[in-house]
Amino acid sequence: MQRKPFQDLQLSRLGMGNMRLPTGADGKVDMQKTRELLEYAYAHGVNYFDTAYSYHEGQSEPAVGEIMKQYPRDTWYLASKMPGHEINPHFNPPAIFSEQLRRCQVDYFDFYLLHNVCELSMPVYSSEKFRIVDYLLEEKARGRIRHLGFSTHASLDTLREFLDRHPGIFEFVQIQLNYLDWTLQDAKAKYDLLTERGLPIIVMEPCRGGRLAKLDDAAEATLRAFRPDASIASWAFRWLQALPNVQVVLSGMTAMEQMVDNVATFSSECPLSAQEQAALAEIAQRMLSMLPCTGCRYCCHSCPQGLDIPTLLSLYSDAALGTANTAAMYIDALPEDKRPQSCIACGNCKQVCPQGIDVPEIMAKFSDILGHVTHWDAISRARAKLHVN
Repeated sequence: MQRKPFQDLQLSRLGMGNMRLPTGADGKVDMQKTRELLEYAYAHGVNYFDTAYSYHEGQSEPAVGEIMKQYPRDTWYLASKMPGHEINPHFNPPAIFSEQLRRCQVDYFDFYLLHNVCELSMPVYSSEKFRIVDYLLEEKARGRIRHLGFSTHASLDTLREFLDRHPGIFEFVQIQLNYLDWTLQDAKAKYDLLTERGLPIIVMEPCRGGRLAKLDDAAEATLRAFRPDASIASWAFRWLQALPNVQVVLSGMTAMEQMVDNVATFSSECPLSAQEQAALAEIAQRMLSMLPCTGCRYCCHSCPQGLDIPTLLSLYSDAALGTANTAAMYIDALPEDKRPQSCIACGNCKQVCPQGIDVPEIMAKFSDILGHVTHWDAISRARAKLHVN
């Protein structure tokens, strides 16, 4: 297993993400299959295990704790997260943190994160009402947190603003990073910003929730011409291995075949050639071309609702490629009259679009997608009820 130094530690390049554990027909975590996965990971050199308070409706932390307690505590590293993005009337950071320690059957967390700093949750994490950052710094001083960071799906501007508000506080940042989001979610700019700030990156969604583990027939044929025996998922992991500031790549492995393949991928250095890099870039570009918006903004000048149509089209592309939650978080932070649901289908935008994009149709489809993502609306209402500022 490849390892990389983090301060005085040696972390495995592959980390075990515990958000997509195997489950039974009742929806509960299948402990036998989960045990097999975690034990295989540990036996093959994986030493970074990531979980969170809300994963599997609270079942992930206890499952990881129960299985990993068999191993010497100083041979593996546990990461969990404070769910400030899921604020509710009973939100109590000290109580949650203590509960997490009990669930995981540990005395401390090696890595602890603010969970999902974004446009919607940043007011919670910066609120004087909860003083979350101050509280976690106190726990760090007590030794119950060894390294403090945060995960984020925020825009570049929000990420920069949050870092500027808390200079010198965080030691690492977890972001969504893969060869598609390098452009689609402006992940390159986020990577560059964090690298400039000296903050190592933990990667989540390296295969974009499985979207990059299975491509169209033409794309898969292109990749197999280079490496016939390599899995499609391994290409996403090997692309990340070329980025110097990537510390750990998390993978939510549900099946043993995924575990075996990923461990093999990270067991030796096998960098992409220039030709292979170019092939992946071309595949990503084809995926991105589903909406040929050039950002000319002619549509904005003719929109009676004043919608930022190019941004909404970009978010639609994001949602349509399999990660609607990220788009929903951004949309929920917008004023209600600036969301895709505010489109009145007047057709002005379609008439002036040089690319001929049927914007009203896309806004209708986007509204339908967002209608199935209710989680962030509930959080927004709870935040308003608690008068978070």
